[in-house]
Amino acid sequence: MQNEWLLDVIADLKTFAGENGMEQLARHLEETREIVLTEMSSSRGEAPVALPMDEKRTGADT
Repeated sequence: MQNEWLLDVIADLKTFAGENGMEQLARHLEETREIVLTEMSSSRGEAPVALPMDEKRTGADT
Protein backbone atom coordinates (compact mmCIF):
# COMPACT_ATOMS: atom_id res chain seq x y z
CA MET A 1 0.00 0.00 0.00
CA GLN A 2 1.91 3.04 -1.25
CA ASN A 3 -0.24 5.57 0.62
CA GLU A 4 0.01 3.85 4.00
CA TRP A 5 1.73 6.98 5.36
CA LEU A 6 -1.65 8.71 5.27
CA LEU A 7 -3.05 6.16 7.71
CA ASP A 8 -0.03 6.75 9.97
CA VAL A 9 -0.67 10.52 9.97
CA ILE A 10 -4.33 10.00 10.84
CA ALA A 11 -3.33 7.61 13.64
CA ASP A 12 -0.88 10.16 15.04
CA LEU A 13 -3.53 12.89 14.95
CA LYS A 14 -6.00 10.57 16.68
CA THR A 15 -3.42 9.83 19.38
CA PHE A 16 -2.84 13.52 19.96
CA ALA A 17 -6.56 14.21 20.09
CA GLY A 18 -7.19 11.38 22.55
CA GLU A 19 -4.32 12.40 24.81
CA ASN A 20 -5.51 16.00 24.88
CA GLY A 21 -9.18 15.50 25.70
CA MET A 22 -10.46 15.96 22.16
CA GLU A 23 -12.69 12.90 22.09
CA GLN A 24 -14.99 14.17 19.34
CA LEU A 25 -12.02 14.86 17.08
CA ALA A 26 -10.58 11.42 17.84
CA ARG A 27 -13.90 9.83 16.81
CA HIS A 28 -14.00 11.83 13.60
CA LEU A 29 -10.43 10.83 12.81
CA GLU A 30 -11.42 7.17 13.18
CA GLU A 31 -14.24 7.79 10.70
CA THR A 32 -11.74 9.55 8.43
CA ARG A 33 -9.45 6.51 8.62
CA GLU A 34 -12.31 4.28 7.49
CA ILE A 35 -13.05 6.62 4.59
CA VAL A 36 -9.39 6.62 3.54
CA LEU A 37 -9.32 2.81 3.59
CA THR A 38 -12.45 2.71 1.43
CA GLU A 39 -11.06 5.29 -1.00
CA MET A 40 -7.73 3.47 -1.28
CA SER A 41 -9.46 0.16 -1.92
CA SER A 42 -11.89 1.55 -4.47
CA SER A 43 -9.18 3.36 -6.39
CA ARG A 44 -7.42 0.02 -6.84
CA GLY A 45 -10.63 -1.81 -7.69
CA GLU A 46 -10.43 -3.91 -4.52
CA ALA A 47 -12.99 -4.70 -1.86
CA PRO A 48 -12.72 -2.36 1.15
CA VAL A 49 -10.17 -3.48 3.70
CA ALA A 50 -10.35 -2.93 7.45
CA LEU A 51 -6.94 -2.61 9.05
CA PRO A 52 -7.01 -2.74 12.83
CA MET A 53 -5.69 0.35 14.57
CA ASP A 54 -3.05 -0.23 17.18
CA GLU A 55 -4.96 1.17 20.17
CA LYS A 56 -1.80 1.28 22.29
CA ARG A 57 -0.16 3.50 19.68
CA THR A 58 -3.16 5.60 18.74
CA GLY A 59 -4.96 5.82 22.07
CA ALA A 60 -8.40 4.45 22.68
CA ASP A 61 -11.46 6.63 22.82
CA THR A 62 -12.61 7.15 26.36
